[in-house]
Amino acid sequence: MMAGDPMHRPVRRLAQLYAGLVLYGASMALQIRAGLGLDPWDVFHQGISDRTGLSFGTVVIVTGALVLLAWIPLRQRPGVGTVSNVFVIGIAVDAALAVLPDAGSVPVGAAMLIAGVGLGPGPRDGLMTGLVRRTGRSIRLVRTSIEVLVLVAGAALGGTVGIGTVVYAVSIGPLVHALLPRMTVAPPDPAAATAYTVS
Repeated sequence: MMAGDPMHRPVRRLAQLYAGLVLYGASMALQIRAGLGLDPWDVFHQGISDRTGLSFGTVVIVTGALVLLAWIPLRQRPGVGTVSNVFVIGIAVDAALAVLPDAGSVPVGAAMLIAGVGLGPGPRDGLMTGLVRRTGRSIRLVRTSIEVLVLVAGAALGGTVGIGTVVYAVSIGPLVHALLPRMTVAPPDPAAATAYTVS
């Protein structure tokens, strides 16, 4: 086998996956501590956390598990990344919240918010893609509808809503609609993979 053997790729992809999930959990914590508004799902998570006394990360895990159940009628198949997403992000956000202080001022909060937003994309995408496939509606419409519904529920539960929350809720659908086709990676060609094997 050559050094570029495709057999090494799953290990690298798993490392990238878990690093990304931990960073995403940290990004959620930064946005919470910034105090300037959360994305719609995190408004929902925070509202549930405040009402139940459960930690933010625990609510993220429970919500993620319930969203996975919604995949069943949509015939979506979870992978190792999907299941890892449910648990790793919740654990990571609680760990980050344990060490991060509140912003204390608007400039510091803005810096924390920008840092948090820049660390990774949001989860729950399988629900979106499943609904798009089943309903035939556009990604723009489905994603925006999900975000707005979750935002309304989270705000009713007392989650933190700010101008950034509203901008995120109405812009994420069009952005994903435009960018997802360009960023989708096709599965590797098995025939091409055999070229790396030395007979």
